Formats: sequence, structure tokens, C-alpha cells
Amino acid sequence: MMGRHGLGDTMGGASGDSNIYEERIIRDSGICGGEPVFKGTRVTLRTVLASLAAGDSAQEILADFPSLKAEDVQAAIAFAAASAEEDLPLPATPQIR
Repeated sequence: MMGRHGLGDTMGGASGDSNIYEERIIRDSGICGGEPVFKGTRVTLRTVLASLAAGDSAQEILADFPSLKAEDVQAAIAFAAASAEEDLPLPATPQIR
């Protein structure tokens, strides 16, 4: 099934698909100062997430960064979803009187 951004909807749940981004995003202190980058490139995760946040489509990102693959953009989205799942505070538990 295709997701809103035209990248197949394979993120059934962010926590179940962590290997989507773990296989594509790496950290190496010798590449871009240790910032997360896409394997085999010098394109940072931050750059792709910022492009997505600015409204760029996956196709625009791939055109701007020819070393990336569609799977890399999907991995960035999966990473962001997993990060949000971990970082968002739980809603307050209502007090029962």
C-alpha cells in the first residue's frame, strides 16, 4: 500500500520496523563529524528530515541528492517516527476520586 508521500507504507508500527532505518543510517566519527548519515553517502539524516519538514517531496529530495535511494527517505521517516514514539511524554493519568 502506498503512503501519503508515495513511499510504500511499510511502517506498520515504528517499533516493529526499526531495522528499516538501522540498515540505512549509520554513525561514523570519520564521516560528517559523527552525525548520522545514510550508508555509502555523506548526506546527513538531519538534512533529509529538514527537507521533509520544509515540504519537499521524496522525489525532490532524491533529485537533490542523487546518492540517496527511496529507501533512505523512508528510513528517515521511520527513524523520526520511532524517535517520536520514544520521546513524546505520556498523557497524564486522570485522577479518580
